[in-house]
Amino acid sequence: MSAHAPTPTHLDAAHSEVALSEFFEGHPVATFAIDARHQVTHWNRACEHLLGWSKTEMIGTDHHWQAFYQRQRPVLADLIVNGQNAQLEQHYAGKYHASTLIPGAYEAEDFFPNLGAGGHWLHFTAAPLRDSAGRVVGAIETLRDVTERRVAENALRRAYDNLEHLVDKRTAQLADMNEQLQEDIRQRHQAEAELRRSNLELTELNDKLSRAQQQLVQADKLASIGQLAAGVAHEINNPVGYIFSNFSTLQGYLDQLFQMLDAYQQAEPALAEAAPAVAAALRAQREQIDLDYLRQDVPALMAESREGIVRVRHIVQDLKDFSRVDTNQEWVWANLHRGIDSTLNIVSNEVKYKADVVKEYGAIPDIQCLPLQINQVVMNLVVNAAHAIGEQRGRITVRTGTEGDGEVWFEVADTGSGIAPDTLARIFDPFFTTKAVGQGTGLGLSLAYGIVRKHGGRFEVDTAPGAGSRFRVRLPVRQDQSVAEAP
Repeated sequence: MSAHAPTPTHLDAAHSEVALSEFFEGHPVATFAIDARHQVTHWNRACEHLLGWSKTEMIGTDHHWQAFYQRQRPVLADLIVNGQNAQLEQHYAGKYHASTLIPGAYEAEDFFPNLGAGGHWLHFTAAPLRDSAGRVVGAIETLRDVTERRVAENALRRAYDNLEHLVDKRTAQLADMNEQLQEDIRQRHQAEAELRRSNLELTELNDKLSRAQQQLVQADKLASIGQLAAGVAHEINNPVGYIFSNFSTLQGYLDQLFQMLDAYQQAEPALAEAAPAVAAALRAQREQIDLDYLRQDVPALMAESREGIVRVRHIVQDLKDFSRVDTNQEWVWANLHRGIDSTLNIVSNEVKYKADVVKEYGAIPDIQCLPLQINQVVMNLVVNAAHAIGEQRGRITVRTGTEGDGEVWFEVADTGSGIAPDTLARIFDPFFTTKAVGQGTGLGLSLAYGIVRKHGGRFEVDTAPGAGSRFRVRLPVRQDQSVAEAP
């Protein structure tokens, strides 16, 4: 949805034209407006550039459909002017849906083959214009070209499909994909920075809408990373499975070879009498390859390799459990300790160079929760604790316990720099961060706070500058029935 989509507004006849004209001309997003007769009243420069139809060709006509379709059909703004809001989803088989940010508005995303070379994907939002009596007198529609994102998503999907046929080159391909992902993230950060700089010049209303859009972009980014992690875990698990199977078979073969070598050694005395030269050659060969050492070292190497393969399987399983996207997020009874262990395994690379992790688990029952979301809370708290530790190696302690029969708690404590009192009051605010520019989004604790509140829980924070911090999360063992049945 466009960050600059206008909200439905009650404008009087004396000022609406001046206000809309000033708004449209300087607006960086492609935007047009129609009146109650479906005639174009405004068509800004961004719209000319995106659709290729000039303002003089469009204003005063009801032919705006030509910019999108080869034959006449209503666009989203026409349906809103006609008062067909309730029938929009049925009208185009569910393609349009109500906006979650702008009451009374609708949005959609579709492919238009007539735009440019090869067609373009557009994300568009339309909202009604009303007069002082509340009657619909027109509609405003904004359009944003999302072709590059769609192309990138399709390219990434094709890359996933090809992974199954290129397992033998997976290491090099994963390195390339990670490099491309880092480049995509860097470009997205640059785009967000450009968006923030441009939003400084807009009105207070546009600034609020821009922040809302950034939250949606961040949520989409987390979902994409989760999908990538799940896909990578799946692709690694396949080759590890048959490596593990082949390894067991190889162990059996080696045992048989060693048995055969034992038989040869037992036959050496008889061979020395029958063929002394052959026996001497075999003895020299055994001494040259140091057979006795090989018999000791090969089993040790096999045991060490088996341990490494088992560890890889555990890491892959933890990665799949943490970022699973092939299951519905439903309220289930889950083991909190298992989720914490899985999350600590996932973030170990972020923490192991900064601090020692100490687990002090109490006896707690299973709790009714959304496990993946609770894992997200644990991850945010542990990563924040690692970032709070300075140059000297510190300690992160994860504890669990119960409070009566109906409540459990877990906490993450660190030996880091602590939080100043004037900062403490804002740590759960969206987009608030004390990290350097480009190193934090300010959404980690805000998202964690929302998840805990959704579970009927609460946060407790104990901190002081220079004395570290302790974040305790209290959760009910059983959810209220109305919450547990909610989709």
